[in-house]
Amino acid sequence: MQKINLVKLVLSYASFLFFFILINGCSGTKPTSIGQFINCPDKPNCISSKSHSSSHISPPITYKGTTLKAKKTLLKVIESIPRAKVSTNNNKFLHVEFTSKVFRFVDDVEFYFDEPEVIHFRSASRIGHSDMGVNRDRMEEIKRLFIKVSQEDN
Repeated sequence: MQKINLVKLVLSYASFLFFFILINGCSGTKPTSIGQFINCPDKPNCISSKSHSSSHISPPITYKGTTLKAKKTLLKVIESIPRAKVSTNNNKFLHVEFTSKVFRFVDDVEFYFDEPEVIHFRSASRIGHSDMGVNRDRMEEIKRLFIKVSQEDN
């Protein structure tokens, strides 16, 4: 009888822990380096348009026209993506938090509008080692949608 109670207690604790993680997510804390365009760490969960490492590099977003129009287009793209939240929107900088559906992992994406007709970016997971290519895939999708929306708006 005591063995059955112990099993029930362990299962109850495991269930509580699982649901606690689901409810609170795995968001981590917002990095203090947001807005400083730091290098990617030596982990495969970050990509950047300014990286010197072949495993972290991804070409920047390019556009024709004004920075204001490009930023409006990018915001339109971001608003179309589920679980995307604009955290900071300054003149030459945009910080967006993307939250995964199930475990609520948060990725920070920084966009920099400090060069004519170029949007540099850095996309990184807050926690963990590998992201299974999620940041790279998301940035490729954002680039694809940016081109599509740009063409529709012309």
